[in-house]
Amino acid sequence: MNSHEQWADPHRLQRYRDRVLAERQALRTACQDPAGHRERVLEDLLAFNADTEFGKRARFGDIRGLDDFRKAVPIQDYAAHAPYIERMAAGESRLLSADDPAIYFTSSGSTGAHKKIPVTPRFMKSVFMPFYYAMWAPMLEHFWDVVADPLAVLNLKQDPLTAPRTTGSGHPHLGASQVDLGERFGEPLSAEPGTSAPWSVLPAAIGEDEHLERVYARLRLAVEHSGVRGIITFNPAMVAALPYQLRLWWPRILKDVRDGTVAGHPHTSPNPSRAAELERLAAYAGGQVRPAHIWPHLRVILTWTTGVASLYLPRLREEFGAGVTVLPGPVAQSEGPVAIALDRHPTAGSPVLTAAVHEFVHAEEDLRPDTPTLLTHELEAGREYHAIFSHVGGLYRYAGGDVVRVVDHAHGVARMEYAGRSTLSDAAGERLREGQVVRAISTALASLGLDVRNATCRVDPTNNRASRYTFAVEPRTAWSQDETDRFTALLDHALGTESPGYRTARAEGNLETPVALCLPADSFQRDWHETVGSGIRPTQVKDRLFRQDPALWHRLTGQDPTSQPHVTTAETQTHTSQKAQA
Repeated sequence: MNSHEQWADPHRLQRYRDRVLAERQALRTACQDPAGHRERVLEDLLAFNADTEFGKRARFGDIRGLDDFRKAVPIQDYAAHAPYIERMAAGESRLLSADDPAIYFTSSGSTGAHKKIPVTPRFMKSVFMPFYYAMWAPMLEHFWDVVADPLAVLNLKQDPLTAPRTTGSGHPHLGASQVDLGERFGEPLSAEPGTSAPWSVLPAAIGEDEHLERVYARLRLAVEHSGVRGIITFNPAMVAALPYQLRLWWPRILKDVRDGTVAGHPHTSPNPSRAAELERLAAYAGGQVRPAHIWPHLRVILTWTTGVASLYLPRLREEFGAGVTVLPGPVAQSEGPVAIALDRHPTAGSPVLTAAVHEFVHAEEDLRPDTPTLLTHELEAGREYHAIFSHVGGLYRYAGGDVVRVVDHAHGVARMEYAGRSTLSDAAGERLREGQVVRAISTALASLGLDVRNATCRVDPTNNRASRYTFAVEPRTAWSQDETDRFTALLDHALGTESPGYRTARAEGNLETPVALCLPADSFQRDWHETVGSGIRPTQVKDRLFRQDPALWHRLTGQDPTSQPHVTTAETQTHTSQKAQA
């Protein structure tokens, strides 16, 4: 049964609803006994993978608890796992996991190279699918009429490939959003909301690598239907792009709707009545058409709501309708889940205790193989932590580079939100993390009642042998020079409050007063479109807070840095990147 047939089957809908709510309830129940579930997950991954090459080296069979596991296995990043993974991708078996990967998820690392994340059948059954179903629960529970309607959801996340690239062993290597889970893993209920809508099937004439044209085609088809009530995409930059895309492509969209074409290719029946209605809407809006005009019944958006997105999502929501609810996407990577929302909290979720053994390290600390770790019950509200996890799929004490912030404690455990990557900007000992910079920008904006559509920064040396941060911001409305100056001063102070290292560097003259560069409207959107047009999948083109690459800075701002800074702006990594130690 394809996704179109699945979403038209009322019996399938009920089974889907039951599965989603049951998986959510299982996670809620697990929160009542986090220690017991951590022990069971650890015992399972040790027993299942004891006879693998890694399991034998680490003596999984002799491990009797988490303390033994910590002693036997160091904290390690992707590079430490990579030698095993590359051998697996070439066809070797029983290296990290007892069962061979069925596919490999792709994920862009900090160098831009595509990782190969092994995805085994056991990982899918024990780790991925329970989390995957449960993450839909808040949307399903409170917006069931939207979820159940095949024509109500614009899913920008899912884009299955018919001919993905493969590893040396012939296994597909593709993004998680490009996988047909029903076909690959026998999950008949796995089709996502919106995947049976007319905009889920694009004209064959638009190639799978024509990413920008596919973005246009999906939007053009959705615009033809006024009944869209929900939007799904974990990447908030794709939500932010929609109002700009409507303006950018409006004449083209109108022509395609009127002619029944998509990007000029025959696809549907001509629809002159809808085209005329859209023209009237545009005239009513004074030519500034918004998603709220096109889809007047829009009710819910599911996307990541923290990190850089927290700077622009509150006001961006107005483009979609004042009454629209924004639900948070999961705190997760292609490598595995950390937390998902079990209710309608706007930013945070509870740890997925049934999926992995989660450990945490204070974000202020550098990760080393033997860095002491904390467990969920030891986390403090308001603190940020490196997230580390181990699961049966063959990733052990894996530091994926995400930092989480504990918001509060709910359902018996710490509830956490994504705070940013573990990237540090460190020109003069300031050791600024993404989360600190986002909070500083937010504090400065709130003090003046200002808003931005996005922001980024870089640090450069000055003529005084010091360094200085430049913040490129795109104001929602024009700022006066006085507002810009006051924003810069408040930002400087807020950065010092967030980071003792920044405060010291400023006091000692190693960092000069930061500079604010106000960009013209749509600068970030043009940059996003250019990036997608260069051949990168839209789901992977995310907000970039630290933009140290001179070429990327020039593309966004039009300015060439005069010299290269002597600065570290790199992932905080374990010091085990050559090989996994056991």
